[in-house]
Amino acid sequence: MSEWDWGRPEELSARMDAFLIDGAICDKLEEVGDPPFDASFLRGLGLTGVEFAAWKSRHPAALASDVVPLRTADSTAAPGRVYRVDGEAYFAALDITTTLPFADGSVDWVYAEHLIEHVSLGAGIAWLAEVRRILAPGGLLRVTTPDLATYVEGYRAGEAFFARHRKRMRAAGLGPPMPARRAFMFNQMFYLYGHRWIYDLDELRHALEAAGFDPAAVRRCAFREGVRPDVADLDRVLRNDESLYVEVTAPA
Repeated sequence: MSEWDWGRPEELSARMDAFLIDGAICDKLEEVGDPPFDASFLRGLGLTGVEFAAWKSRHPAALASDVVPLRTADSTAAPGRVYRVDGEAYFAALDITTTLPFADGSVDWVYAEHLIEHVSLGAGIAWLAEVRRILAPGGLLRVTTPDLATYVEGYRAGEAFFARHRKRMRAAGLGPPMPARRAFMFNQMFYLYGHRWIYDLDELRHALEAAGFDPAAVRRCAFREGVRPDVADLDRVLRNDESLYVEVTAPA
């Protein structure tokens, strides 16, 4: 992606949208069934969980999903349908502001990295309620999101956290160097990337409780550490300096 002016958030949004659309390409899409998808159907495909905000998951038993649909030269994944992608993985185009096309208790785990902050608090709670519905009793939800407390502490403590984060983003090739102003570094979390609501641990616990999860079951975790190592291993290194990692188990 060519460079942009960090001070023009509308330009960044347009470039990111174009980048996502350009990246959602595959060679072959084969639709494999009709919703609502139940546990028997998903397990028949070798799928036990859903990873949101991913065109392809590193988890061998994951259904990858994203609001931006995968497409081939002559077809596009229809919303809410499950497709076999290039003969080796599975994908569904899912909008988290709508009802998920899965039966109650149909998956053992759900993973979402840096997703919930892209919708309003109300929409986030509604999505979490849908996740609770589709999780099997005792199933696991792992959510990661930018941590408001980390940014507040970084702002108050000085330059160290922001300097590390700018260096990391630049090393990843994500645009030109970020401005070194602390106010910019704080504001970009709120106003860039399409963010709508930023969480700390208490705010995320509130949203989970409002969605029907037991707040006492909410656990703060470390990067790539959790009750299911196979799910925790989906955490990406790029975001671990700024992220809040939270797990909760569905009611039995």
